[in-house]
Amino acid sequence: MDWEAWQQSWDRQQELYLPDREERFRVMLDLVEAAAGKSPRVLDLACGTGTLSRRLFARLPEASSVAVDRDPTLLAIARGSFDGDARIEFVVADLEEPGWTAGLSPRLFDAVLTATATHWMPPHRLDRLYRDLLPLLRPGGLLLNADHMPDPRTPRLNALDEIVQRTHQERSRADGARDWEQWWSDVAEAPELSSEFAASRAIFDNRTPGEPQSLTWHRDHLRAAGFAETGVPWRSVTDAVIVAIR
Repeated sequence: MDWEAWQQSWDRQQELYLPDREERFRVMLDLVEAAAGKSPRVLDLACGTGTLSRRLFARLPEASSVAVDRDPTLLAIARGSFDGDARIEFVVADLEEPGWTAGLSPRLFDAVLTATATHWMPPHRLDRLYRDLLPLLRPGGLLLNADHMPDPRTPRLNALDEIVQRTHQERSRADGARDWEQWWSDVAEAPELSSEFAASRAIFDNRTPGEPQSLTWHRDHLRAAGFAETGVPWRSVTDAVIVAIR
C-alpha cells in the first residue's frame, strides 16, 4: 500500500480549502517548541491522517504523540504511514461522547493540537471538550486549535474572503486538485480501503454538522473551562489559531 500517496492526496485536498495551512502549522509548532522544548508530549486531537504529528516529528524528532480520532479510513492511512514508529500511539475515541478520555494514559501532555476539526461539533459539545482537555495538560501546557472562526460583525469582509477562497479553489481545481467529495470518491474506489470506507460512512452519513463559532466564543469558553490565558498567534479573515494556557 502506498500510504505516502494517500497522505499527499489528503494534503492537496485540504490545501484546496486552506492555502495557508502550512503557515498555521508552523505557528502552532513554534509555540509548542517554545513551551516544551525539543521533546514535547503532544495530544493530536481529531488527528485524521496524522497531519500534525507528521509535522511535529519533522520539526521535533524527539517528540511523542498520542493521536485520537474515530474515522476508520483516516486512521488506517495514519497507522499505515507511521507503521513501526514508536513515537506515536493511536487511540480510537469519539470526542463528542462523555468519557472519551478513558482510553488515555494518566500522564499529562505538554500540548494539545487540533486543526480544522472542532467546527464540526455542536457548541455544547465543544464546550464540554474544552473542559475535558484542561486536566489533560500539565500546568503551563498549551491547547492550540486552528479552525474556522469567522467574525459575524464583519459580513462584508467575510464576503470578500469568500470570493478570495473561491478564486483559489478554482485555480487549484484547474491544476488538478481533488475536492472533498472527489477525494472520498477515490477512497470508495480503492479496494484496499473498502471496509474502512464503509465504516466511515456508517459513522458520518447521518451526522448533523455543527457551525463554526467566532473567535470571541472560543476565547470565552476556554476561559470558562479554566484556562489561565488565551491568545491569537495567527489570524486570517475567517480562520484563526487560538492558544490557551493552563
